[in-house]
Amino acid sequence: MKLPLAIIGAILLAALIGPALLPWSHDAIDWGAIRAAPLSPGHLLGTDSVGRDLLARTLVGTRVTLAVAVAAALVALLIGVAWGATAGWVGGRVDEAMMRVVDALYALPFMFVVILLMVLFGRSILLVFIGIGVVEWLTMARVVRGQLMALKERPFVLAAEAAGARPFAIVARHLLPNVAGVAIAYLLLTVPQVVMIESFLSFLGLGVQEPLTSLGILVKEGADDMDVAAHALLLPGGVLVTILICLTIAGERLRDRFS
Repeated sequence: MKLPLAIIGAILLAALIGPALLPWSHDAIDWGAIRAAPLSPGHLLGTDSVGRDLLARTLVGTRVTLAVAVAAALVALLIGVAWGATAGWVGGRVDEAMMRVVDALYALPFMFVVILLMVLFGRSILLVFIGIGVVEWLTMARVVRGQLMALKERPFVLAAEAAGARPFAIVARHLLPNVAGVAIAYLLLTVPQVVMIESFLSFLGLGVQEPLTSLGILVKEGADDMDVAAHALLLPGGVLVTILICLTIAGERLRDRFS
């Protein structure tokens, strides 16, 4: 798990610091270097079809994609933990009703819901991660519910109840800390899913909007110019695939450790 996390850390560090060290910003146009090849003067990895530095755009796009993914995953974590913990602790008809809601939402086409939100309420970056997070909490809720149902009959919980501890205090102080490891593991697995959704939305033009960019936008632009500038697709596509693979491996290994 150390190697995938180290790779993600290196990509994140480059995305945060790299743009400030480059002579060209991600939206600056060099009219004298349209579709410049890699290793061109002033453009280490070349430029796109309108003369924007590809390295700067990839670094900024990586930063935006990861920021949206982490924010959306945190939204999913908060909703999923709250919903699953409530259902798992209360049990009975409340649990059954809450989980039927989860089952019903599972049946909806998630991508259609997100696209509908984008069309109805605009294409702001804030709405992107809220919209994605709102439809990505279902698995987290099921996992947390199952963990709480297994833990709430343990002796330390019964002892806390006998001592007069309130239900909220028991859940917050005794149960959720024991669920934290599994929740973090599934959070890591949620991030690559969100990255894929955000990239797909941006590919369709429904995600991040100019002057910002994202890996999905860069992949679409690279695909349009693939026949004349393959590097414009290979660079952001390679970064996107690397992020997805590393996050998935790290999340699966962490999940196996706590399962």
